[in-house]
Amino acid sequence: MRALIPVLTLCAALASVPAVAQAPAATRAVLADAARAPARPTIIDGANWRCEGATCTASGGNSQPAPRACRRVVARLGAVSEFSWKGVALTAEELAVCNA
Repeated sequence: MRALIPVLTLCAALASVPAVAQAPAATRAVLADAARAPARPTIIDGANWRCEGATCTASGGNSQPAPRACRRVVARLGAVSEFSWKGVALTAEELAVCNA
């Protein structure tokens, strides 16, 4: 019984510690032509893209550099005016290369 008390005390202490949840890094694209936005969710390299107007957001996706992910999205959805992949936003120069 004496051995059980410290274990129960430890469990109670751990239960009161708040869990630290990590927010997923933002993955977002703003399409240059909103008419090209798909009406349904679209999967590109494992990322589930959903668009509202010209703004598209994604969850999931393969581990890859942001410029490559951008080129894959542009190939399917058209040119973008903004792009961030898992928290990494592309610069104006990188966007120009992505849209080329």
